[in-house]
Amino acid sequence: MSEAQQPQSRRGLARRLTVQALYQWLVNETQPEAMIKQFREQPEGLGRADGEYFTGLLNGVVAQAPELTVSLVPYLDRPLNQLDPVEHAILLLGAFELQHRPEVPWKVAVNEAVNLAKVFGAEDGYKFVNGVLDKLARVARAAETAADF
Repeated sequence: MSEAQQPQSRRGLARRLTVQALYQWLVNETQPEAMIKQFREQPEGLGRADGEYFTGLLNGVVAQAPELTVSLVPYLDRPLNQLDPVEHAILLLGAFELQHRPEVPWKVAVNEAVNLAKVFGAEDGYKFVNGVLDKLARVARAAETAADF
């Protein structure tokens, strides 16, 4: 079974929808309420995704975007305005989970972001996402990451 065919968890699906919504927000400045409504009104709706987690992620990332961006900038190898919107959305989501969802293990937050970058990002974009979030995790989750290294 290929990676694209593997069943995802409800939270994994919520993350996938969140990246799609964040992309719309970054590119078109669509507000979270409109995107949540849009996803709920689609024929498949939120599907098997954890709707509460999706809503929390989307609203949280948008509300915390300036702070998340500040936390990411030291680890970027290019100016923020040169980031691909897909990678930008994935980095914001990963940073949010690392900094505001302590119940999500740091490795899960990073791995989920990397997997999203493999699906939605440029060919090697996942390597960039992995490098940035791994460095951020060592600061944002210092005690947790220290135990793993």
